[in-house]
Amino acid sequence: MATPESFDIAVLPGDGIGIEVMAATLDVLVALQRRTGGFKLEFTGHPGGAQCYADTGVALPDVTLKASERADAILFGAMGLPHIRYPDGTEIAPQLDLRVALELYAGVRPIRSIPGLPGPLANPRAADIDFVLVRESTEGLFWARGRGERDGDREARDTMRITRAGSERVADFALRLAARRQLRGRPGRCTCVDKANVFASLALFRQVFEERAQAFPQLTADAAYVDATALNLVLKPWTFDVMVTENMFGDILSDLAAGLVGGMGVAPSGDVGDRHALFQPSHGSAPDIAGTGRANPAAMLLSAAMMLEWLGERHGNTACVDAAEILNHAIDRVFVDGRVRPCEFNGTSGTADIAAATIAALGERVAA
Repeated sequence: MATPESFDIAVLPGDGIGIEVMAATLDVLVALQRRTGGFKLEFTGHPGGAQCYADTGVALPDVTLKASERADAILFGAMGLPHIRYPDGTEIAPQLDLRVALELYAGVRPIRSIPGLPGPLANPRAADIDFVLVRESTEGLFWARGRGERDGDREARDTMRITRAGSERVADFALRLAARRQLRGRPGRCTCVDKANVFASLALFRQVFEERAQAFPQLTADAAYVDATALNLVLKPWTFDVMVTENMFGDILSDLAAGLVGGMGVAPSGDVGDRHALFQPSHGSAPDIAGTGRANPAAMLLSAAMMLEWLGERHGNTACVDAAEILNHAIDRVFVDGRVRPCEFNGTSGTADIAAATIAALGERVAA
Protein backbone atom coordinates (compact mmCIF):
# COMPACT_ATOMS: atom_id res chain seq x y z
CA MET A 1 0.00 0.00 0.00
CA ALA A 2 1.32 3.44 -0.97
CA THR A 3 2.21 5.85 1.81
CA PRO A 4 -0.42 8.62 2.06
CA GLU A 5 0.93 12.03 1.07
CA SER A 6 -2.23 14.16 1.22
CA PHE A 7 -3.97 14.88 4.52
CA ASP A 8 -7.28 16.59 5.25
CA ILE A 9 -6.86 18.96 8.19
CA ALA A 10 -9.97 20.31 9.91
CA VAL A 11 -9.15 23.86 11.02
CA LEU A 12 -11.09 25.26 13.98
CA PRO A 13 -9.73 28.75 14.74
CA GLY A 14 -12.31 29.51 17.44
CA ASP A 15 -12.26 32.77 19.38
CA GLY A 16 -9.95 35.64 20.27
CA ILE A 17 -6.27 35.08 19.58
CA GLY A 18 -7.07 31.56 18.41
CA ILE A 19 -8.02 33.09 15.07
CA GLU A 20 -4.78 35.07 14.87
CA VAL A 21 -2.31 32.35 15.84
CA MET A 22 -4.10 29.90 13.56
CA ALA A 23 -3.72 32.18 10.54
CA ALA A 24 -0.02 32.63 11.28
CA THR A 25 0.49 28.89 11.69
CA LEU A 26 -1.23 28.05 8.42
CA ASP A 27 1.15 30.47 6.65
CA VAL A 28 4.12 28.68 8.23
CA LEU A 29 2.77 25.23 7.31
CA VAL A 30 2.26 26.26 3.69
CA ALA A 31 5.87 27.49 3.57
CA LEU A 32 7.05 24.31 5.25
CA GLN A 33 5.35 22.12 2.65
CA ARG A 34 7.11 24.02 -0.11
CA ARG A 35 10.41 23.67 1.74
CA THR A 36 10.24 19.92 2.33
CA GLY A 37 7.84 18.23 -0.11
CA GLY A 38 6.66 14.68 0.41
CA PHE A 39 3.27 15.58 1.86
CA LYS A 40 0.38 17.97 1.32
CA LEU A 41 -1.98 19.40 3.92
CA GLU A 42 -5.47 20.36 2.75
CA PHE A 43 -6.94 22.91 5.18
CA THR A 44 -10.69 23.37 5.62
CA GLY A 45 -12.02 25.87 8.16
CA HIS A 46 -15.03 25.17 10.35
CA PRO A 47 -17.03 27.25 12.87
CA GLY A 48 -17.19 26.73 16.60
CA GLY A 49 -16.64 28.48 19.90
CA ALA A 50 -18.17 31.06 22.18
CA GLN A 51 -18.89 33.66 19.50
CA CYS A 52 -20.44 30.94 17.36
CA TYR A 53 -22.68 30.09 20.33
CA ALA A 54 -23.62 33.74 20.81
CA ASP A 55 -24.47 34.08 17.11
CA THR A 56 -26.23 30.77 16.50
CA GLY A 57 -27.03 29.17 19.86
CA VAL A 58 -24.68 26.28 19.05
CA ALA A 59 -21.06 26.10 20.23
CA LEU A 60 -20.05 23.05 18.19
CA PRO A 61 -22.19 22.73 15.04
CA ASP A 62 -22.90 19.24 13.74
CA VAL A 63 -21.12 20.09 10.49
CA THR A 64 -17.96 20.86 12.45
CA LEU A 65 -18.16 17.67 14.48
CA LYS A 66 -18.72 15.54 11.37
CA ALA A 67 -15.85 17.26 9.55
CA SER A 68 -13.61 16.60 12.55
CA GLU A 69 -14.59 12.94 12.50
CA ARG A 70 -13.68 12.66 8.80
CA ALA A 71 -10.43 14.63 8.96
CA ASP A 72 -6.98 13.09 9.19
CA ALA A 73 -6.21 15.53 12.02
CA ILE A 74 -7.71 18.59 13.70
CA LEU A 75 -5.87 21.87 14.16
CA PHE A 76 -7.57 23.88 16.89
CA GLY A 77 -6.98 27.50 17.93
CA ALA A 78 -8.72 28.54 21.15
CA MET A 79 -12.39 28.55 22.09
CA GLY A 80 -14.21 30.35 24.87
CA LEU A 81 -14.82 33.92 25.98
CA PRO A 82 -15.34 34.83 29.64
CA HIS A 83 -18.40 37.00 29.00
CA ILE A 84 -20.25 34.34 26.96
CA ARG A 85 -21.51 31.42 29.03
CA TYR A 86 -24.12 28.71 29.10
CA PRO A 87 -27.27 29.37 31.16
CA ASP A 88 -25.80 27.40 34.10
CA GLY A 89 -22.83 29.78 34.26
CA THR A 90 -20.21 27.41 32.79
CA GLU A 91 -17.94 28.56 29.97
CA ILE A 92 -18.21 27.52 26.35
CA ALA A 93 -15.66 24.73 25.82
CA PRO A 94 -16.26 22.71 22.64
CA GLN A 95 -12.80 21.19 23.00
CA LEU A 96 -14.16 19.16 25.92
CA ASP A 97 -17.05 17.94 23.75
CA LEU A 98 -14.62 16.90 21.01
CA ARG A 99 -12.51 14.93 23.47
CA VAL A 100 -15.52 12.86 24.48
CA ALA A 101 -17.10 12.53 21.03
CA LEU A 102 -13.84 11.45 19.35
CA GLU A 103 -12.47 9.46 22.30
CA LEU A 104 -9.39 11.66 22.59
CA TYR A 105 -8.36 10.06 25.85
CA ALA A 106 -4.69 11.08 26.01
CA GLY A 107 -4.03 14.76 26.63
CA VAL A 108 -0.36 15.17 25.70
CA ARG A 109 1.37 18.23 27.17
CA PRO A 110 5.08 18.48 26.28
CA ILE A 111 7.04 20.85 28.52
CA ARG A 112 10.46 21.90 27.25
CA SER A 113 12.72 24.85 27.94
CA ILE A 114 13.02 26.90 24.75
CA PRO A 115 16.61 28.04 24.12
CA GLY A 116 16.90 31.81 24.20
CA LEU A 117 13.75 32.44 26.25
CA PRO A 118 14.10 33.19 29.96
CA GLY A 119 12.31 31.08 32.54
CA PRO A 120 11.33 31.87 36.14
CA LEU A 121 13.69 29.35 37.80
CA ALA A 122 17.14 30.50 38.87
CA ASN A 123 18.70 27.03 38.90
CA PRO A 124 20.73 26.59 35.69
CA ARG A 125 19.42 23.04 35.39
CA ALA A 126 16.08 24.55 34.38
CA ALA A 127 17.54 24.63 30.86
CA ASP A 128 17.29 20.82 30.92
CA ILE A 129 13.51 20.72 31.46
CA ASP A 130 12.04 18.27 28.95
CA PHE A 131 9.11 16.16 30.07
CA VAL A 132 5.62 15.19 28.94
CA LEU A 133 2.48 15.23 31.04
CA VAL A 134 -0.17 12.79 29.81
CA ARG A 135 -3.63 13.67 31.08
CA GLU A 136 -6.51 11.20 30.89
CA SER A 137 -9.09 13.36 29.11
CA THR A 138 -12.42 11.49 28.97
CA GLU A 139 -13.22 10.66 32.60
CA GLY A 140 -11.89 11.57 36.06
CA LEU A 141 -13.52 14.56 37.72
CA PHE A 142 -14.31 16.12 34.33
CA TRP A 143 -16.75 13.22 33.80
CA ALA A 144 -19.09 15.21 36.07
CA ARG A 145 -19.37 18.02 33.51
CA GLY A 146 -23.08 18.33 32.76
CA ARG A 147 -23.88 15.66 35.38
CA GLY A 148 -23.37 17.60 38.61
CA GLU A 149 -26.09 17.70 41.26
CA ARG A 150 -27.11 20.83 43.07
CA ASP A 151 -29.49 21.27 45.98
CA GLY A 152 -30.28 24.96 45.66
CA ASP A 153 -27.60 27.04 47.34
CA ARG A 154 -26.97 24.51 50.11
CA GLU A 155 -24.96 21.79 48.42
CA ALA A 156 -23.48 20.71 45.11
CA ARG A 157 -21.88 17.39 44.15
CA ASP A 158 -19.63 16.34 41.30
CA THR A 159 -18.52 12.73 40.87
CA MET A 160 -15.09 11.46 39.81
CA ARG A 161 -15.30 8.42 37.53
CA ILE A 162 -12.30 6.17 36.97
CA THR A 163 -12.67 2.96 34.94
CA ARG A 164 -10.29 0.10 34.34
CA ALA A 165 -10.64 0.46 30.58
CA GLY A 166 -9.95 4.19 30.63
CA SER A 167 -6.98 3.75 32.96
CA GLU A 168 -5.49 0.92 30.91
CA ARG A 169 -5.48 2.79 27.64
CA VAL A 170 -3.99 6.00 29.02
CA ALA A 171 -1.38 4.08 31.03
CA ASP A 172 -0.39 2.13 27.92
CA PHE A 173 -0.15 5.38 25.93
CA ALA A 174 2.13 7.00 28.52
CA LEU A 175 4.32 3.90 28.89
CA ARG A 176 4.74 3.58 25.11
CA LEU A 177 5.65 7.27 24.95
CA ALA A 178 8.28 6.83 27.67
CA ALA A 179 9.72 3.87 25.74
CA ARG A 180 9.96 5.91 22.52
CA ARG A 181 11.60 8.79 24.35
CA GLN A 182 14.08 6.36 25.92
CA LEU A 183 15.20 5.34 22.43
CA ARG A 184 15.97 9.03 21.80
CA GLY A 185 18.13 9.31 24.90
CA ARG A 186 15.62 10.27 27.58
CA PRO A 187 15.66 8.47 30.97
CA GLY A 188 12.86 6.00 30.30
CA ARG A 189 10.84 6.92 33.39
CA CYS A 190 7.05 6.97 33.66
CA THR A 191 5.40 8.32 36.82
CA CYS A 192 1.78 7.81 37.82
CA VAL A 193 0.54 10.95 39.58
CA ASP A 194 -2.48 10.42 41.81
CA LYS A 195 -3.96 10.68 45.30
CA ALA A 196 -4.25 6.95 45.86
CA ASN A 197 -3.85 7.36 49.62
CA VAL A 198 -7.21 9.15 49.87
CA PHE A 199 -9.50 8.22 46.97
CA ALA A 200 -10.58 4.71 46.00
CA SER A 201 -10.96 5.86 42.39
CA LEU A 202 -7.32 6.92 42.23
CA ALA A 203 -6.15 3.78 44.04
CA LEU A 204 -7.66 1.92 41.08
CA PHE A 205 -5.89 4.28 38.67
CA ARG A 206 -2.54 3.49 40.31
CA GLN A 207 -3.26 -0.25 40.51
CA VAL A 208 -3.98 -0.39 36.78
CA PHE A 209 -0.85 1.63 35.97
CA GLU A 210 1.35 -0.73 37.99
CA GLU A 211 -0.19 -3.74 36.24
CA ARG A 212 0.35 -2.29 32.77
CA ALA A 213 3.91 -1.19 33.59
CA GLN A 214 4.93 -4.83 33.99
CA ALA A 215 4.91 -5.09 30.18
CA PHE A 216 7.66 -2.44 30.02
CA PRO A 217 10.55 -3.86 32.08
CA GLN A 218 13.05 -1.52 30.38
CA LEU A 219 11.35 1.50 31.99
CA THR A 220 11.45 2.90 35.50
CA ALA A 221 7.79 2.99 36.50
CA ASP A 222 6.97 4.76 39.75
CA ALA A 223 4.14 6.68 41.40
CA ALA A 224 3.81 9.94 43.32
CA TYR A 225 1.06 11.86 45.03
CA VAL A 226 -0.14 14.94 43.21
CA ASP A 227 0.71 17.37 46.02
CA ALA A 228 4.30 16.11 46.24
CA THR A 229 4.53 16.25 42.45
CA ALA A 230 3.46 19.90 42.43
CA LEU A 231 6.24 20.64 44.92
CA ASN A 232 8.89 18.75 42.95
CA LEU A 233 7.84 20.31 39.65
CA VAL A 234 8.95 23.62 41.13
CA LEU A 235 12.01 22.33 42.99
CA LYS A 236 13.45 19.92 40.40
CA PRO A 237 11.40 19.69 37.20
CA TRP A 238 14.40 18.45 35.18
CA THR A 239 14.09 15.06 36.95
CA PHE A 240 10.75 14.20 35.29
CA ASP A 241 10.32 12.34 32.01
CA VAL A 242 6.74 11.16 31.38
CA MET A 243 3.86 11.53 33.83
CA VAL A 244 0.35 10.14 33.56
CA THR A 245 -2.48 11.43 35.68
CA GLU A 246 -6.21 11.95 36.16
CA ASN A 247 -8.08 14.59 34.19
CA MET A 248 -8.40 17.40 36.78
CA PHE A 249 -4.90 16.87 38.15
CA GLY A 250 -3.56 17.03 34.61
CA ASP A 251 -5.46 20.24 33.92
CA ILE A 252 -3.87 21.93 36.93
CA LEU A 253 -0.35 20.49 36.66
CA SER A 254 -0.05 21.27 32.95
CA ASP A 255 -0.57 24.98 33.64
CA LEU A 256 1.94 24.90 36.48
CA ALA A 257 4.39 23.10 34.21
CA ALA A 258 3.94 25.65 31.42
CA GLY A 259 4.89 28.36 33.89
CA LEU A 260 8.23 26.64 34.46
CA VAL A 261 9.31 27.32 30.87
CA GLY A 262 7.84 30.77 30.37
CA GLY A 263 4.09 30.41 30.19
CA MET A 264 1.23 29.23 28.02
CA GLY A 265 2.58 30.97 24.94
CA VAL A 266 5.21 28.24 24.53
CA ALA A 267 3.10 25.28 25.69
CA PRO A 268 1.73 23.05 22.90
CA SER A 269 -0.69 20.17 23.34
CA GLY A 270 -2.32 17.28 21.60
CA ASP A 271 -5.49 15.36 22.42
CA VAL A 272 -4.96 11.90 20.99
CA GLY A 273 -7.15 8.84 20.62
CA ASP A 274 -6.86 5.58 18.75
CA ARG A 275 -8.39 6.99 15.54
CA HIS A 276 -8.43 10.77 15.87
CA ALA A 277 -6.17 13.54 17.16
CA LEU A 278 -6.54 17.25 17.83
CA PHE A 279 -3.67 19.70 18.30
CA GLN A 280 -3.93 23.08 19.98
CA PRO A 281 -1.96 25.59 22.03
CA SER A 282 -2.48 25.23 25.77
CA HIS A 283 -3.43 28.90 26.09
CA GLY A 284 -6.94 30.27 25.87
CA SER A 285 -8.52 32.90 23.67
CA ALA A 286 -6.92 35.85 25.58
CA PRO A 287 -9.58 38.45 24.67
CA ASP A 288 -7.54 41.15 26.44
CA ILE A 289 -4.95 41.10 23.64
CA ALA A 290 -7.09 39.85 20.75
CA GLY A 291 -6.83 42.14 17.76
CA THR A 292 -3.62 43.81 18.92
CA GLY A 293 -1.25 41.57 16.96
CA ARG A 294 0.71 40.81 20.14
CA ALA A 295 -0.19 37.13 20.54
CA ASN A 296 2.74 34.72 20.58
CA PRO A 297 2.07 31.95 18.02
CA ALA A 298 4.85 29.65 19.31
CA ALA A 299 2.50 27.28 21.17
CA MET A 300 0.32 26.96 18.07
CA LEU A 301 3.37 26.36 15.88
CA LEU A 302 4.72 23.73 18.26
CA SER A 303 1.30 22.07 18.28
CA ALA A 304 1.39 21.97 14.47
CA ALA A 305 4.77 20.24 14.69
CA MET A 306 3.17 17.67 17.02
CA MET A 307 0.45 17.14 14.41
CA LEU A 308 3.00 16.53 11.66
CA GLU A 309 4.87 14.02 13.79
CA TRP A 310 1.63 12.20 14.67
CA LEU A 311 0.52 12.08 11.02
CA GLY A 312 3.92 10.83 9.93
CA GLU A 313 4.11 8.10 12.53
CA ARG A 314 0.50 7.03 12.04
CA HIS A 315 0.73 6.83 8.25
CA GLY A 316 4.37 5.92 7.78
CA ASN A 317 5.16 9.21 6.07
CA THR A 318 8.74 10.09 6.97
CA ALA A 319 8.48 13.45 5.21
CA CYS A 320 5.94 14.56 7.82
CA VAL A 321 8.20 13.45 10.66
CA ASP A 322 11.15 15.27 9.10
CA ALA A 323 9.04 18.39 8.60
CA ALA A 324 8.08 18.34 12.28
CA GLU A 325 11.77 18.30 13.20
CA ILE A 326 12.51 21.17 10.80
CA LEU A 327 9.69 23.25 12.25
CA ASN A 328 10.75 22.62 15.85
CA HIS A 329 14.32 23.57 14.93
CA ALA A 330 13.16 26.77 13.23
CA ILE A 331 11.15 27.83 16.28
CA ASP A 332 14.17 27.27 18.53
CA ARG A 333 16.43 29.10 16.12
CA VAL A 334 14.43 32.34 16.02
CA PHE A 335 14.45 32.60 19.80
CA VAL A 336 17.97 31.43 20.54
CA ASP A 337 19.60 34.03 18.30
CA GLY A 338 17.33 36.79 19.58
CA ARG A 339 15.88 37.81 16.23
CA VAL A 340 12.43 37.88 17.86
CA ARG A 341 11.27 38.23 21.47
CA PRO A 342 7.57 37.76 22.35
CA CYS A 343 5.76 40.46 24.27
CA GLU A 344 5.29 38.29 27.40
CA PHE A 345 9.09 38.04 27.59
CA ASN A 346 9.43 41.85 27.57
CA GLY A 347 9.96 41.89 23.83
CA THR A 348 8.21 43.70 21.02
CA SER A 349 7.70 40.89 18.51
CA GLY A 350 4.10 40.17 17.60
CA THR A 351 2.29 37.36 15.86
CA ALA A 352 3.33 38.34 12.33
CA ASP A 353 6.96 38.97 13.34
CA ILE A 354 7.38 35.53 14.91
CA ALA A 355 5.65 33.75 12.04
CA ALA A 356 7.78 35.56 9.44
CA ALA A 357 10.98 34.81 11.34
CA THR A 358 10.00 31.14 11.60
CA ILE A 359 9.35 30.93 7.86
CA ALA A 360 12.75 32.48 7.20
CA ALA A 361 14.41 29.99 9.55
CA LEU A 362 12.88 26.93 7.86
CA GLY A 363 15.68 26.94 5.34
CA GLU A 364 18.48 27.27 7.91
CA ARG A 365 18.44 23.76 9.29
CA VAL A 366 21.40 22.42 7.32
CA ALA A 367 23.57 25.45 8.13
CA ALA A 368 22.73 25.41 11.86
